[in-house]
Amino acid sequence: MRAFALLLERLLFAPARGAKLALLEAWFRDQPDPERGLGLAAITGELVFPAAKAGMVRALAAERTDPTLFALSYDFVGDLAETVALMWPEPPPGRTPNAPPPTLAAVIAALAGTPKAALPALLAGWLDTLDASARLALLKLVTGGLRVGVSARLAKTALAGWSGVPLDAIEEAWHGERPPYAALFAWLEGRGPRPDAAGAPLVRPLMLANALEEGDLATLDPARYRAEWKWDGIRVQLVAGPGGRAIYSRGAEEIGAAFPEMIAALAGIDAVLDGELLVMREGRVAPFADLQQRLNRKTVSARMLRDFPVGVRLYDMLFEGGQDLRALPFDARRARLEDWFARASPPRMDLSPLIPFARWEELAALRAAARNAAIEGLMLKRADAPYLSGRPKGPWFKWKRDPLKIDAVLMYAERGHGKRSGLYSDFTFGLWRDKPGTGTGGSVGEQELVPVGKAYFGFTDAELAWLDRWINANTTERFGPVRAVAPLLVLEIAFDGVQRSARHRSGVALRFPRIARLRTDKPAAEADRLETLERLVPVASPD
Repeated sequence: MRAFALLLERLLFAPARGAKLALLEAWFRDQPDPERGLGLAAITGELVFPAAKAGMVRALAAERTDPTLFALSYDFVGDLAETVALMWPEPPPGRTPNAPPPTLAAVIAALAGTPKAALPALLAGWLDTLDASARLALLKLVTGGLRVGVSARLAKTALAGWSGVPLDAIEEAWHGERPPYAALFAWLEGRGPRPDAAGAPLVRPLMLANALEEGDLATLDPARYRAEWKWDGIRVQLVAGPGGRAIYSRGAEEIGAAFPEMIAALAGIDAVLDGELLVMREGRVAPFADLQQRLNRKTVSARMLRDFPVGVRLYDMLFEGGQDLRALPFDARRARLEDWFARASPPRMDLSPLIPFARWEELAALRAAARNAAIEGLMLKRADAPYLSGRPKGPWFKWKRDPLKIDAVLMYAERGHGKRSGLYSDFTFGLWRDKPGTGTGGSVGEQELVPVGKAYFGFTDAELAWLDRWINANTTERFGPVRAVAPLLVLEIAFDGVQRSARHRSGVALRFPRIARLRTDKPAAEADRLETLERLVPVASPD
C-alpha cells in the first residue's frame, strides 16, 4: 500500500506528461503481480466498491476528531479524503495495531469481500496502521477520487513505452481483460499469448480530430477533403456480431445499459460502426440538454424511453462481417457504409450527410449559419485517410463554431479539489432580471441577479490567484464551503449553446461555459440581462 501511495503522490506532483509516463513505466517494471495490475486499474477508474461510501469515511472522522475543527479543516482543504488523512489521530493506548500495513491487493480484496456493516471497523484499523500519505491513498481508493492526472490513454501509452508493444495493439487487447490484467502483463512481457476475448464485442480505438487552427486552411487542398456536420451529441462506437452487442463511449466505457433501445436495434448486425448518439424525434435532432436526461443512468424508465428517444447518426464503418476496413481510405469506407446501410436498413440509425463544397469559403458560410442546439460545427476528413487510432495530425480536423458570449456577474465561489483545494476556483455567475412585480427595464434597484451557470476553468494561474484574493476580500455570506460575494465583478463567459431548462431557476442551461476574461473595467450594473441570454435559445433544432 505504501508503494502505491508513493506512486500517487509522485503522479500528483509531476505535471509534465513525460514525468508521469516515466513513473508509470517504473511501476509496471518494478511491482509484482497482482499489485501493478491493481494499481493500474485504480488509477484508470476500473475499481468500484459500492459498499464503501464517502459518508462512511465522514462518520469515522466524526468519531475520532473534533467536529468544529474538522468542519473548518474540510472547508479549507476542500477534499474529504485529504482532510481525514491529515487529521486522523494516532490510535489510543491499547489499540496500537501489531499487524504490518496491508498490501494494495489485500486492501482491494477486503473491500470487495467484506460485508457493509463490517467495513467501518476494517477501514479504521487500516487508518490506524498507515501514515498520512498511505491513508490518503487508501481513502482516495475507497471514495474513487484519485485525480492524479492519468487518463486511460496515458496509462496505455506507458504500457507501450515499457513493453515495446505498439499502442494500437494494447488498446485492442485492453478491453477484453479485467483487473489485475494477469494475461495482459504476461503477453506484454513475452510470457504468454495475446489475450483472446473469443469474439466478445470489444471496443476499437477511436480516431480523433485536431482543432482547426488559424492558417490551417491555407495549407489544405479542399479537393482532398470531405466535410460533414459535427453533431452535438456524444460520440459512440456500436459493436455487434455473433459474440454480442455493445455501445461504447468515446472514453471506451460500455454504456449499453443506459440505451437498451439501441442495443435492441443492433440485433442481427455484424459490424463495428462509428457515430453520434443523439435524442431524435421524427428524424430531427433534439438539443443536447435532452440527451443529458439519458446519460449516466444504470436503468431507464419507460417514461424516459418515450420522452427522450435516442438514435445514432453514423459517420464511419470500421468492420463489416468480420472484415477490418480501417486501412481503407475514408471514401472507400464511406461507400461501404452507404452500401451496408441501404441493404440493412438498421432501426434507430441514419447517415450523417456529406456536405458538398468546392471552396473553403463555402464551408465557412455554412458553418456561420449553423448555430443551433444540434450542430457544433464542421468535420473535415481527408478522402484518402485510413482510420487511425488516437489523434494523428492532418487527416481529420474539427472546425467548431465560434462560442457565444455574455457578460455576467460573479455571485458565489467554492474552493476546488486536488491542486486547487486551497483556492476558490468554482464560480457561479448570474444575469440581471426584473424583480417579480416590477416593470421591464426598471432601475438597478428594481433588479435582481439570477444564477445562470457555473465555470471551473478558462482563467490563468495568475487570474485564479487574483480571484481568490478578491473573493476573500468581498465575501458577504458563508454557506458551508460556499461564499456569496458582493455583486461587483463582471466575468465574460463563453459557451457553446443555451437551452430551456425547467431544472434551473433561470429557466435556461448553458452548454460548456468557461471564463473568457475578467471584466474589471465594466460596472456590474452594465452586465447582461437574462432576456439577452433567452434570445439566444434556438426556436427549433434543424436536421
